[in-house]
Amino acid sequence: MREHRSTFVVYVTLRLLVIVTMVLQFLNGNYENVALCVATLLMLIAPSFVQVRFQVELPDVLEIILLVFVFASEILGEISAFYVIFPFWDTILHTLNGFIAAAIGFSLIDILNRSAWVESHLSPLYVAMMSFCFSMTIGVLWEFFEFTMDMLFGFDMQKDTVVHSISSVLLGPTGGNTPTAIRGITEVAVNGRDLGLGGYLDIGLIDTMQDLIVNFIGAFVFCVFGYLYVRNRGRRTWLSRLIPHRRRAETETEARTEALESAR
Repeated sequence: MREHRSTFVVYVTLRLLVIVTMVLQFLNGNYENVALCVATLLMLIAPSFVQVRFQVELPDVLEIILLVFVFASEILGEISAFYVIFPFWDTILHTLNGFIAAAIGFSLIDILNRSAWVESHLSPLYVAMMSFCFSMTIGVLWEFFEFTMDMLFGFDMQKDTVVHSISSVLLGPTGGNTPTAIRGITEVAVNGRDLGLGGYLDIGLIDTMQDLIVNFIGAFVFCVFGYLYVRNRGRRTWLSRLIPHRRRAETETEARTEALESAR
């Protein structure tokens, strides 16, 4: 509360909204959503837990982004169906996911790189590249999870997309490996019944690729910020509001340890 007043206000506000939502869902008999609210409350605690347990300082701006991301994805996206109401909602959150995952990967590598008990010191470009790869790996693993849920349990986490043209090898008249383009699709029938979609139904592929592309953008943007931060370390810039770091007492202890080791 003393160190992060703005973050604390956002945390309390979101937590109260989640509790109100949980009570309403319980009264309506939506017990799955109640469980989702409980999971959201636990995820809202995670940033504070990391700071206390691992002596990592999360800047207010980044921590607020984390809290809002959790609330927007679980409460607004799932329970309030913002994913359906606003088609761009999923795109925004996946962009933020790439940004946040890159921040986590960057902080892990940068903190380790600056530790007194690590002999190697990585260049700013290498740290940025590793954090970018970390973010993209998280994005790919999430898409694997969505695909698994859809295949095994019949979910629709990989949202479908209506398109009006396709290219397919299987539909080629010669049976070879030459794709045949079909354009101007206005209706699709399944078992003789028109689906009423106004086009062809792409099952998950476009959604998955869009998610990975915006994850790429979010990760790339943060890695540029991270690279500039490391290159200008020691100078007071706005980039420090986005980069997690070790608490000052911890870094001073490491510096003293390194000095003693050098003296020996």
